[in-house]
Amino acid sequence: MNSVNKTLYIPLYGKADVSRKGIFLEDKKAEEIWEAEGFALKGKSKSKWLAYYMGVRSAVFDEWLKQQMADAPNAVVIHIGCGMDSRVIRVGTENHKWYDVDFSEVIEERKRYYTESDNYKMIAGDARESKWLSSIKETQYAIVVMEGVSMYLTVDEMRNLADSLCTHFENLMLLVDCYTSFAAKMSKRRNPINDVGVTEVYGIDNPQAYQNGELTFVKEHTMIPKKYKDELRGFERFVFAKLYAGSFSRKLYRLFEYKKK
Repeated sequence: MNSVNKTLYIPLYGKADVSRKGIFLEDKKAEEIWEAEGFALKGKSKSKWLAYYMGVRSAVFDEWLKQQMADAPNAVVIHIGCGMDSRVIRVGTENHKWYDVDFSEVIEERKRYYTESDNYKMIAGDARESKWLSSIKETQYAIVVMEGVSMYLTVDEMRNLADSLCTHFENLMLLVDCYTSFAAKMSKRRNPINDVGVTEVYGIDNPQAYQNGELTFVKEHTMIPKKYKDELRGFERFVFAKLYAGSFSRKLYRLFEYKKK
């Protein structure tokens, strides 16, 4: 795998770790894959505080997605940059068609652990291109999640993706987490992704940066809701809140919701 693809093991470790500890979210599949793969993380990548953050971030995405699916029972779900994530299991497809999308070598690895069904498909595709959208026949309504992906795409690449999604679907909801420009600068030297060889990332300060003529910014979501901080106690809660839930954290990470008009 190339260095960007290797970053999928960082959130996988985080979700496996919090699942084993019984906090934030239950993810037995992450535990299973992590145990089987035995990928060697080092340095900040194996920080328990980062693992906690990855667990909470995934739980926040899951909650948002469940609500959107309830509000739009006929929508398709698209998880761009799915990695080895088991969101399709945690959330469940119910009556929704679900598509997990990632690079071909990631999907090849993923198929060792996940099985397609009538409602669930895996698509090999690059978020920077739109060819993979031709594999999705539905065109009415899509709920799209991009967790831990936008920082590897330039603003122009994100806008091109927005254009492609808006062209393909009549209605669209999108949730995406982003680095700020400050975080992107800091990441050249002080980011866990450096431990797997990634040094080039991108950030935005204005959520309107990803808008096009149809996709518009709706609102910003809280990255670390209080209820998840409250699952920790004492010193752990204090440190985690300082690292990932304070004013400094907001200077680094943001969570934006968009919709097609």
